[in-house]
Amino acid sequence: MARLGVNIDHVATVRQARNTYEPDPVWAATLAELAGADGITVHLREDRRHIQERDVRLLRETVHVKLNLELACEAGVLEIACRLKPDQATLVPERREEVTTEGGLDVVANRQQVHDAVSQLRAAGIVVSLFIDPVAEQVEAAAASQAEAIELHTGCYALATGSRQAAELARLIEAGRLARQRGLILNAGHGLNYQNVGPVAAIAEMDELNIGHSIVARAVMVGMDRAVREMKALLSPIV
Repeated sequence: MARLGVNIDHVATVRQARNTYEPDPVWAATLAELAGADGITVHLREDRRHIQERDVRLLRETVHVKLNLELACEAGVLEIACRLKPDQATLVPERREEVTTEGGLDVVANRQQVHDAVSQLRAAGIVVSLFIDPVAEQVEAAAASQAEAIELHTGCYALATGSRQAAELARLIEAGRLARQRGLILNAGHGLNYQNVGPVAAIAEMDELNIGHSIVARAVMVGMDRAVREMKALLSPIV
């Protein structure tokens, strides 16, 4: 059974829309944890559009499940990560003009930068994951970087329908198989929701799915506790 990491970035997005103190993503993390989340994920972006350093610091002090910090290979946020020591750091691509992360980190084209970031984080005692597209070359480069895990970008799968979605799922399965052969922990996320999560959760040896927007959107309607419990129930293996 895949574990559930709940991304609470969009709770902070609502807060920052008014530049105020509510809703507090730290409170949201507590509610998610009490509802059964196996981890809490936040993305400390360079432009600080939603999660703030204050949030990461308080989450590090209060979260009892796995704390996963997403960040770019940028000196300032790498220093923060090494100081606050989340359980896991996931390196992701980042562009200021994007609404959300639009694709996987190009490890092939940025081998040295990624390797240096991985080395810095691992020296601080942090498990490192790379958010990558389900492409064999990227999986191989991730393994060579000395990262311990990958998170497969599921955005193309989530947006596809019909036979195209089946083809995208096949790409995820094949990339996952290669990752496990290379000794990498297998995670996945981006765009997953209550309708499409099942087949991804059923991929062999899938360790963790990180899901944010869909859970936060449902929580607006039914509350964080119910939204997390409903998603958690969907991660059971399909029989």
